[in-house]
Amino acid sequence: MKREEAVSKTFWTPPPVDARDVSRASWTAFLAWVFAVYDFILFGTLLPEIGLHYQWSEAQQAEIATLVAIGSAVVAFFVGPVVDRFGRRTGMIATVAGAALCSGLTAAAGNAGQTVLVLVRSLAGLGYAEQTVNATYLNEMYAALDDPRMQRRKGFFFSLVQGGWPIGALVAAGLTAVLLPLVGWQGCFIFAAFPAIAILFMTRRLKESPQFLLHRRIVETARAGDNAQARDLAHAHGIELEHAGGGIGAAFRGRELRTTVVLGLAFMLNWSTIQVFSVLGTTVITKVHALSFQSSLVVLVLSNVVGYAGYVVHGFIGDRLGRRNTIVGGWTLGALSFLAMLYAPSDFGVVVAFYSLGLFFLIGPYAAALFFIGESYPTSIRATGGAIVTAMGPIGAVIASAGVTALLAHGASWKEGALYFGALPCFASALLMIFARKGGEVAEK
Repeated sequence: MKREEAVSKTFWTPPPVDARDVSRASWTAFLAWVFAVYDFILFGTLLPEIGLHYQWSEAQQAEIATLVAIGSAVVAFFVGPVVDRFGRRTGMIATVAGAALCSGLTAAAGNAGQTVLVLVRSLAGLGYAEQTVNATYLNEMYAALDDPRMQRRKGFFFSLVQGGWPIGALVAAGLTAVLLPLVGWQGCFIFAAFPAIAILFMTRRLKESPQFLLHRRIVETARAGDNAQARDLAHAHGIELEHAGGGIGAAFRGRELRTTVVLGLAFMLNWSTIQVFSVLGTTVITKVHALSFQSSLVVLVLSNVVGYAGYVVHGFIGDRLGRRNTIVGGWTLGALSFLAMLYAPSDFGVVVAFYSLGLFFLIGPYAAALFFIGESYPTSIRATGGAIVTAMGPIGAVIASAGVTALLAHGASWKEGALYFGALPCFASALLMIFARKGGEVAEK
């Protein structure tokens, strides 16, 4: 007789997970994230080559990049509700399969025109959504493992997974340099599909998280008309029945409204800083200080090495000082570092030192922030809430680009643009995070 049949339905408990299940989930999430980022970065890197192949102007390429960014954000947003409805394991399979499909189809999509390419590349939003799916899934798997050591270090372990972003960026740069002369840009995308296909087979061995299984059991019991039994089951596991509901609207009601508004606005402001100092970082440095880096590869390696170190350190500190405090402190120090960089003497070593510190404290806290999101929502809307919050990021990037462009058009300098849309939003995002509830302060564990 199965375990769930041996006990009363009221006190049904989901099957437990062991260390092997958690290890498999972590490795799968890490590799999936690395190659999702690889595909994401690959398109930006090869867009000039694609444009040259199809004889698209720079204006057309810029328009395509903007439309792809919008399409990716829309796709990523809708992944959250799907994951909350059908499960974390399903979300992992869907996002990995989407990333593989996107890479493979990109090689031929341009032949059908710009519109088809934009639609195909919008599937990259499934890859971008992997960070939300990973944070949701691993948050629940780590919490379900009955191991005190894991409970003390779960933020640190997640930071290692989230560190797949800089690794994926470096992989994209390295493999592109090797493969592009040999197989062309189309071959690079075809090659990118194979790792994702391999990871897709890994996802088939993943277990569903116990929290989602319990949530689904409560919902199915209530839908069957036995509300009293659903309520007893929820209370037996320390869950308030209203948190068993879901949907996008639930993220904007009651206790969750504060979480969504505070975290969403903080992410939007902070992504403004990312757009200015990470995406446009070399431009800011060369325009403000009239310096030139010897090689763009140096900047790429520097930013990603610093970013990975930042992830690990902030994940480690978050377990000890609290994730909210770590985010606030990190982004505050990041704002001060970038402010110092803008007004420091135009010395190569000084500017690079402050720039590196700024990246460390800007990017690193995201390891704590993404895990913090998972701790801030109940199971029923954990992925939905995360999708809403992370979708605010690209909006901040668009605002920053438009704002800096407008300032420059009216005679302002790059220093002013970087101050108003880079350093100050970073500080404002840190202040906003003070108003977020501490992780775990939800009615359900």
